[in-house]
Amino acid sequence: MEQDKQYIQRLEVKGIHPTAIRLLVLEKMMQEQRAVSIPELEVMLDTVDKSSIFRTLTLFLKHDLIHAIEDGSGVLKYEICEGKHECTIDDMHTHFYCESCHRTFCLKEIPVPSIELPEGFHMHFVNYMVKGICKDCAEHHHIHG
Repeated sequence: MEQDKQYIQRLEVKGIHPTAIRLLVLEKMMQEQRAVSIPELEVMLDTVDKSSIFRTLTLFLKHDLIHAIEDGSGVLKYEICEGKHECTIDDMHTHFYCESCHRTFCLKEIPVPSIELPEGFHMHFVNYMVKGICKDCAEHHHIHG
């Protein structure tokens, strides 16, 4: 029950009216603690149709509750923004795409390397992606680093 209040409050702070589907999508995304795609959310939320998930994610993007990540797989992944009112520089952390299981992990403890842009260029977002085999897949296939 306390967790439901947390999700409702998170939506309301962003100016989003809480509905059952919005709460389900937010709860699942927060539980996963990684970037997820619409097809992944469809499997996780088998009672919610794809169009409802898409509309919910579109609304979440518009209100800066989530941001989209291109991991090179051809499918956008979505992740909860850490900032209370907007996506912040803290949301620009390293991501890891597993070429075996196709999951995208957030490596929040690894900051994006700072870069010097040429004069006149202004950064709005960074997508720093590392690709390889995740720990679970490496253990399953007995791969050693």
